[in-house]
Amino acid sequence: MQCLPVGTLTRMGLALVLLSLSACMLGPDYHPPKITIGTGWAEQVAGGQDLATPWWRSLHDDQINALVTRLLADNPDMQASRARIVQARAQRDAVSAGLWPQVSASVSLDHLRQSENGPLPLNKIPFIPRNENLRDSEFDASWDLDLFGARRRSIESARAQQAAFVAADEDLRKSLVAELVREVIYLRAQQAALSSSQQEVAILQRDLAAVQRQVAVGELAHSALDQAEYDEKEAAAALPAERANLRGAALAIATLCGRTPEWGLTLLRTQEPLPALPPLALGRRVDVLARRPDVRAAERRLAAATADIGAAKAQWFPQLSLGAAIGYQSLQNDNWFSASSQTGDIFPMLRWQIFSAGAIQAQVHLRQARQRELARSYVATVLSALADAERRLADEQQSQLALQAQQQALSAARAADLHAAHAWAVGEIDLQERLDTALLRCRAQAQMQSQQATTLLDWVALNKALSWPI
Repeated sequence: MQCLPVGTLTRMGLALVLLSLSACMLGPDYHPPKITIGTGWAEQVAGGQDLATPWWRSLHDDQINALVTRLLADNPDMQASRARIVQARAQRDAVSAGLWPQVSASVSLDHLRQSENGPLPLNKIPFIPRNENLRDSEFDASWDLDLFGARRRSIESARAQQAAFVAADEDLRKSLVAELVREVIYLRAQQAALSSSQQEVAILQRDLAAVQRQVAVGELAHSALDQAEYDEKEAAAALPAERANLRGAALAIATLCGRTPEWGLTLLRTQEPLPALPPLALGRRVDVLARRPDVRAAERRLAAATADIGAAKAQWFPQLSLGAAIGYQSLQNDNWFSASSQTGDIFPMLRWQIFSAGAIQAQVHLRQARQRELARSYVATVLSALADAERRLADEQQSQLALQAQQQALSAARAADLHAAHAWAVGEIDLQERLDTALLRCRAQAQMQSQQATTLLDWVALNKALSWPI
C-alpha cells in the first residue's frame, strides 16, 4: 500500500467535491400542472368571509369543543399517522446521508499461529517466531459521487413523499374532526327523535283508549279499533331501533376519542339540544385548493414520481466512487503508531453497467408511466375537490330552504293543535279529533328536528369540503 500525503488527499477531495457540485441531474425538473379551475362559486350565496377560528367553534358548543380536543390528542388513527410521518422523515434522512462521505474506524489484535510445514518453513528459519500478535488500526472513508444526480433525485423524491405524508395526516385530522362533529349531531338528533317517538306512542295509546270506548258503545266499527291498535304497535316497534342507533352513535364517539365503549355510553345520560346553525363562512373558491390536504398530497406524490424518473435515468451512466484508508499495523506495541507502521490506500472506482438486457430502460419506462398516472390522478383530485365543495354548498343551501319550510309547517301544526285544544275544551270536537291534531303537531316537530339535524350535517360536510384550518 502507498500512503499519500495529507495535502494531496485534501486537494483531490476538494477537486472531487467541486466536480460533484457541478454535476448534472438527469430527468425532468418538476413543475406543478396548470389546471383551469374557474373563479367564483357556481352557487350565488352570501358568506364571503374566511374563518378566523376552527370551524366547529362557531357552533359555540362546549361539549363538541371538548370532544374535538380529546380526539386530536388521543385518536389512535391520528397517532398511527404521526408515526408514518416520523418514518417518512427517517427515510428522507437516510437517503440524504448517502450524499456525503461515509467514515469508519476499526482496531483489531490478531493472534497468529503459523504452520512450520507450510509454504514458509518456519522450522528451518530460527529467527521468525511461529506465534505472533498483529496489531492493526484503520480509518476507512468512502464516497459515492453523485455525478448524474441519482442520489439528489432520490432525496428530492423522499422529501416530496414526506410532504405527502404530512398532507395525508392533515387530511385525516380534518376528516376525523368532521366525523366526530357529525356523530355528536347525529346522537342528539336520535335523542330528539326518540323523545318525539315516545310522545307519539303516548298520543296513540290515548287514541286507542278513546277508540275502544267508542267501539264499546257502538259509535265506531270494530275495524277502527283494529286500525288504532296497528298504529300504536307500529309506532312502538320503532323505539328499539332508535335506542340501538343512540348506542351506536355513542360508541362511535368513544372510538373516535380513543376511549372504551363504557366511556361513550356515559354520553347518553344527558340530552343536549342541537346547536344553532351558524352563519356560513364560504371564502373564495380559488383558495379551497390551497387548503385541501388531499390536493397537496396528490401534488407531492406527483413531484416524487417526477424525481424518480431522474434517479432511474442516472443508472445509464457511470457511477464514480472514491475510497481511502489510512492506518497503522505492527507486531509490537512500542512502534504500533510510529511513522514506519503507517499504511494507506486510495482507490477510486468507476462502475458502469454497460449491458442490462433492457432492465434500466424498463425501470425508466415504469417511472415515466407512474408519473403520467399520478399527473392524471392529481388533475382528478383537483376537479373532485372543486366538485365536492360545489356539491356540498348546494346541499347546504337546499337544506336551509327545506328547514325554513319545515319550520313554517311546524308553526301551522302548533296553531292547529292550539285551536283544537280550545275547541275540545268547549266541547266543539271530540277527544279523537283533539288527539289527531296533537299527533300532527308531534310529527311536525319530529320532522323539523330531523331537518334541523340534516341541515347541520350538510353544514359540517361543507366546512370539511372547504377545508378550513384546524
